[in-house]
Amino acid sequence: MTAPNPQDSPLPAWERRFRAGRIAMPVWAADAPQRCSVVATHEGVLEMHSWSPEAGLTRLTSRSEGTAQGEIDPSGEWIWWFDDAAGNEHGIWRKQPFGSAPGADEIAIPGLGPSYSAGLALGRGGLAVIGQNDDGYGTRIQVQEPGRPLRLIYEHTEDAGVGGLSEDGTLLALAHSEHGDSRHTALRVVAVSDGSTVADLWDGPGKSLEPLGFAPVTGDPRLLVLHERRGRGELLVWDAVTGTELEVKLDVPGEISDAEWFRDASALLVSVDHEARTRLYTFSLVDLTTTAVGPSDGTAMDATTRPGGEVWALWSSAALPAAVRNLQGDLVLAPPGDPAPASVPLEDVWVDGPGGRIHALLRRPVGAAEPLPLLIDIHGGPTAHDGDWFRAYPSAWVDHGFAVLQVNYRGSTGYGSQWRDALEKRVGHIELEDVVAVRDHLVEVGVVAPDRVVLAGASWGGYLTLLGLGLYPDRWAVGVAGVPVADYLAAYEDEMEALKAFDRSLFGGSPDQVPEKYRDSSPITYAEQVTAPVLVLAGENDPRCPIRQIENYVGVLAERGAEHEVYRYDAGHGSLVDDERVRQVRAEIDFVRRYLPA
Repeated sequence: MTAPNPQDSPLPAWERRFRAGRIAMPVWAADAPQRCSVVATHEGVLEMHSWSPEAGLTRLTSRSEGTAQGEIDPSGEWIWWFDDAAGNEHGIWRKQPFGSAPGADEIAIPGLGPSYSAGLALGRGGLAVIGQNDDGYGTRIQVQEPGRPLRLIYEHTEDAGVGGLSEDGTLLALAHSEHGDSRHTALRVVAVSDGSTVADLWDGPGKSLEPLGFAPVTGDPRLLVLHERRGRGELLVWDAVTGTELEVKLDVPGEISDAEWFRDASALLVSVDHEARTRLYTFSLVDLTTTAVGPSDGTAMDATTRPGGEVWALWSSAALPAAVRNLQGDLVLAPPGDPAPASVPLEDVWVDGPGGRIHALLRRPVGAAEPLPLLIDIHGGPTAHDGDWFRAYPSAWVDHGFAVLQVNYRGSTGYGSQWRDALEKRVGHIELEDVVAVRDHLVEVGVVAPDRVVLAGASWGGYLTLLGLGLYPDRWAVGVAGVPVADYLAAYEDEMEALKAFDRSLFGGSPDQVPEKYRDSSPITYAEQVTAPVLVLAGENDPRCPIRQIENYVGVLAERGAEHEVYRYDAGHGSLVDDERVRQVRAEIDFVRRYLPA
């Protein structure tokens, strides 16, 4: 029998991209490295899977809302996954045997109530460290061991999170914000036995430290740490017992975003962000040399070391979908089902802006006449960035004749600490200055039609969309805001505890302490000035951008008789279900077509 050709599908290419299988980096078991946990799609829904070279992918979970957070224990016998309600991110951990069928799960920690997750670390012999975050208590970190009662080893009203166990399970690293700034965390290493402090490390105000894992050698207390002492992401190896530090100097352009030990602790695998691409390097801890490895184009979205020195990387580019490959380019694990249709490559755009040189990424439909209609796809975060990797969303708009612009505005990662933290001067306004500068540049050089610009984004991108529609009403023809912050004062009241801490760090206090800063940065403050038709997409169960504050903003538009529509869906901060993702994009395209000038 001849296999069906995906090119013969009646679905358009943009929809096939959304419905194509997706896969994340496999997480392998330390003592059974052929066993992995993997998040991948099954019949259009992201679910937790087990995977081995012999058995392939085996679906473990079957939930209508999907499952996207999990971990495998060192033995490879158990896979844990987070069970929340309809995407609200508030839930409990469950576990089930490797390779079992959906429904074989059990509650991982009986008696532990639901919360937002503040991390999970699994050790040998049934050891588990569970971080919880919620209103009323802030952060709690507890330890479960077979035959012993659950014990609390850390608690604080400020945000904190589990940062990893030492190889022998005696030490725990955690990142905390006891100093009141969750955007720039400090480190603490504690004894798993009783929570007593072994060592603290803090670089002072405005400088973050992030734990990246203990050396994978029994009895080795060295912790790999991401720091920003010189204004960009760099590495150090910190011995939590002796206090000694070894700074890792790669001498390559860009800033380090992640790193991982090789299994014999003789070297590091390092991910470096530079101009919207992520490259891989190895750094020898023996002779302190740096070597570039892996593809020199596209982006390594994730990477992991393996026993024997092998490396797996989840690689993609704007044109080609992601798959897991080794450094030689051999396929390790492809997404299930038919591959996604290819898309167009990126173009780099550099524009001089009010705060420095702005880097943006442009996709153009092949052969289309200029000036083009433009959709500006503003990334979320804000501590994130757009890069040269595959995404179905901007590709869909290119298929519909639009150029798509992505701006790595001040606030984005990958361009140094000063660029990332610049938005704190005036939240929202700073980022939009950069977006407007790039938009105006493309209009000036004739690439973009000034009356056919759509401002769009989700999460922080949705927030900036609504704020931009009010602050710069003459720059946009239509707005599309997904799961946005719309009324910042009400959002703070209803959002999850970790985001309250984030907002206090961002604004320099709570709404009670600095109310004018929140009002100045809140889209609802400028809703009276919005002239463009706006579509708002909102998740009924969203703990990050809750529904009530969106209703407040929409109410102002309705009172004015302003053109707007609201698309509500039964999930949280986005959906893990392909059908729902396709419905949302269809709604966006239909809305824009109805309101964009011909």
